[in-house]
Amino acid sequence: MSVRKLKPITPGQRFRVVNGNDAITADKPEKSLLAPIKRSGGRNSQGKMTMRYMGGGHKKRYRIIDFKRNKHGVPAEVKTIEYDPNRTAFIALVEYQDGEKRYVVAQNGLKVGQTIVSGEGIAPEIGNAMPLAQIPLGTIISCVELRPGQGAVMARSAGAFAQLMARDGKFATIKLPSGETRLVLTACLATIGVVSNSDHQLVVSGKAGRNRWLGRRPRTRAVVMNPVDHPMGGGEGRSSGGHPRSRKGIPAKGYRTRSKTKASNKYIVERRKK
Repeated sequence: MSVRKLKPITPGQRFRVVNGNDAITADKPEKSLLAPIKRSGGRNSQGKMTMRYMGGGHKKRYRIIDFKRNKHGVPAEVKTIEYDPNRTAFIALVEYQDGEKRYVVAQNGLKVGQTIVSGEGIAPEIGNAMPLAQIPLGTIISCVELRPGQGAVMARSAGAFAQLMARDGKFATIKLPSGETRLVLTACLATIGVVSNSDHQLVVSGKAGRNRWLGRRPRTRAVVMNPVDHPMGGGEGRSSGGHPRSRKGIPAKGYRTRSKTKASNKYIVERRKK
């Protein structure tokens, strides 16, 4: 993985930093694993805008990803590593011995021709998915399930990883990318390794138009709004706008919004870093 800084031959390329895409081996996706994806533009079923700053963008098709890794004990060969416009991580096209093809989230170091497998009683190697009960303590993992059979929901974005810290009875203690330490059932699956495309955080778009290609519209700062539009709006000249808060008045920095009566609180050993 690497990034490239472009020569400043245009204003849009002056600060542009692009992904080297060294790991990508194919430029066309597998047709059988594509699905249409409809853009909402931030509107609900009545056509009313419920999410601001969304709209436009290049047409995309969804890649059907196997987050469950439920084809246990059947080895699969990695055919390609591909770009996915719907996520920051790269994806891998794998073909099982029975001929079935699936997309999975690719881990750092996953190579074309490598064999991966999921299930119990397998080696803890990069790309393999196995229950937390059988993963050695201290292992770096990603694509972690929260409930058995649910499919991966945690540590799925580019460069993300969690760490298996301890096991006690039917629970495993996991340190998550946010810094939170949490109990998860040992029957849950996790994939060995760090999620691919860890250089994603170094990429610089270079111009506003590139954000429009991604479907992001310009974001208006709260302090330049009127008082009717935002709690931080109004005032004479460049007034500071008071304490930073959301449009509905909820403080933005340090204010805890998590419910004290939430059922899953008992599984959180240590809260995330502030």
